[in-house]
Amino acid sequence: MTGLDTNVLVRYMMQDDAKQSPKATSLIEALSVEAPGFVSTVVIVELGWVLSSAYGLNREQLGQAVEALLRTKEIVVERAEQVLRALRVFTATSADFADCLIERSSAAAGCTRTVTFDRGAAKVLGMTLIP
Repeated sequence: MTGLDTNVLVRYMMQDDAKQSPKATSLIEALSVEAPGFVSTVVIVELGWVLSSAYGLNREQLGQAVEALLRTKEIVVERAEQVLRALRVFTATSADFADCLIERSSAAAGCTRTVTFDRGAAKVLGMTLIP
């Protein structure tokens, strides 16, 4: 298994760098079910942030990008079920993807609540607002 950093996935997905994108493409296309790539939850969060803030992907496009990773048999996504649940909440609400993943990860860990100072996350995701 080969761990994949955010920048490798971005270069592959966006094909935006004449030198790095072909290298990322070659590496990712060489992955197999027997020798997959590994994407950590940290990379998933970073990827969401980079694709939306630096590349201007809208919510639908970001959802499609994350879903494509989850469906790729040659890529193992850490805590894929939690990422998928967060993605479902993300596409159904106005919440940030990172907040969705935080809330769903907390729930999966058995937390009875997730506390936050973020009013939006409290309102949309049901997190407990710290006054």
